[in-house]
Amino acid sequence: MSAVFRTRTRPIGFADTDMAGIVHFSRFFILMEEVEQEFLRSRGLSVIFAEDDVTYGLPRVSAHCDFERPVFFEDVLDAKLWIERLGEKSITYAVEFSKDDQVVAVGRITACCILHGQKPLAPRPLPPRVRAILERE
Repeated sequence: MSAVFRTRTRPIGFADTDMAGIVHFSRFFILMEEVEQEFLRSRGLSVIFAEDDVTYGLPRVSAHCDFERPVFFEDVLDAKLWIERLGEKSITYAVEFSKDDQVVAVGRITACCILHGQKPLAPRPLPPRVRAILERE
């Protein structure tokens, strides 16, 4: 397991809630992506990056989230992200959200390395420098 990246979400907006006043499940997928992007920025990377004059992308190929407790309008969540698996061509992140030290949701995202803009999309090995940055504790 890699080092744990920690951050806080901005307050949950009213538009993010359903008729019961609970955060709609789909919002957690956006929150996971936002935490992933903050993690990558903290390492000087992005979901789109250039390496040796080649532009790569990291589109999602899988996303999953289990919901433990409800979250409401204006709640602020603590988020933890770590790399669960670093494959040759993909990265799987685990993300845990909590409020007041109680876990509210746990999810996973798998992103695959591709050449940005190339069609059809095809997995490519992660560049060695990027892999080294992601392996860093």
